[in-house]
Amino acid sequence: MPNTESAKKRVRQSAERNARNLWRKRRLKSDTGDFAKAIIGGDPVVAAAEMRKAARTLDKIAATGTIHKNTAARKKSRMAAKLATLTKAK
Repeated sequence: MPNTESAKKRVRQSAERNARNLWRKRRLKSDTGDFAKAIIGGDPVVAAAEMRKAARTLDKIAATGTIHKNTAARKKSRMAAKLATLTKAK
């Protein structure tokens, strides 16, 4: 248990940051999941729209430091590759 005022404040701050980061990660999983569903659906137009939405979310979350910028770039690259194979197949 924290005893000093500064330690209590750090506990409060870390709890707020943890909740905020969890919210961001849930949002990210939701957006990337929508993209995956669009890929499975097979419609390149819908998949492209979902990828733009997911890429925007990835960039925003990487800018806050919740995930690393290279992680966001890697995920975007993999989504782009899946979209390219879908559009090439159609």
